[in-house]
Amino acid sequence: MANYCFGIDLGGTTVKMGLFSITGEVVDKWEIPTRKEEAGSKILPDIAKAILDKLEEKKIEKSDVAGIGIGLPGPIENESVCHKAVNLGWKEDVFVKAEMEKLTGIETKAGNDANVAALGEMWKGGGQGFDSIVMVTLGTGVGGGIIIDGKILGGATGAGGEIGHIHVNDDEKDACGCGNYGCLEQYASATGIVRLANKRLAADGAESVLRNDEVSAKSIFDAVKAGDKVANEIAVSYGDYLGKGMAVIGSVINPQAFVIGGGVSKAGEILFDFITEPYKANVFHGSREAKILLATLGNDAGIYGAAKLVL
Repeated sequence: MANYCFGIDLGGTTVKMGLFSITGEVVDKWEIPTRKEEAGSKILPDIAKAILDKLEEKKIEKSDVAGIGIGLPGPIENESVCHKAVNLGWKEDVFVKAEMEKLTGIETKAGNDANVAALGEMWKGGGQGFDSIVMVTLGTGVGGGIIIDGKILGGATGAGGEIGHIHVNDDEKDACGCGNYGCLEQYASATGIVRLANKRLAADGAESVLRNDEVSAKSIFDAVKAGDKVANEIAVSYGDYLGKGMAVIGSVINPQAFVIGGGVSKAGEILFDFITEPYKANVFHGSREAKILLATLGNDAGIYGAAKLVL
């Protein structure tokens, strides 16, 4: 029986790489740059070389490796084919599984990066103890990963879990990055909360510490913690959008827990003060008791989840 596996988190700037024992301990982790030139054709060969070099360095035989898991920023079908990944320069389908297996001689599985991060949090992070969770990643955008009975719910073409594009506002005049209007991402992301804040600050001259410095998700929640009334109003509006969006997900998925990660989650459990009430007020009663938890793996969620893909 094999003793090791690799978990790879392929991002637009760097590739995070982890060598794991099959029980989930990190043996080694490192990064290599993502070389996107020539339509991203160097990326998979670079990863393969880094894996083979690591095996040589650690004196591990290929037969002792259970597999390679890769999370990447695009829709993945059948844990094998990536249907375009613009951030990587991949404008056509890339047969990730087949190419990696040819380059390394080791079984490979691929998954969407947000789904894979959710798998990591379920396995070794904030979602431990549950096997049906929804990961909500509040970063530059709003990402999501859905795990049901311990398995990723990827959907027919690998586009499942795009929770940032749930429609939450009929009156929005600005387009989301996806081309639609009124997506959750436009309000609940790090850029979304800043947008809400700037609109609130422009509405009148109410006193607020937010007028003294650059507005960011961190400065807004720091101001909330300090008792700033305007910041509190912004957080209420933010929580209303996010709580209602999560209620839509909860009514459809019926998860045991939501695990909140991404940059905005660094505000900590104060977030829950603004999310919980609109969630419970709008979700179907059968999903009302879902836990809301903080992610704990940070930037390592992707490598953990990718490793779990192959175990």
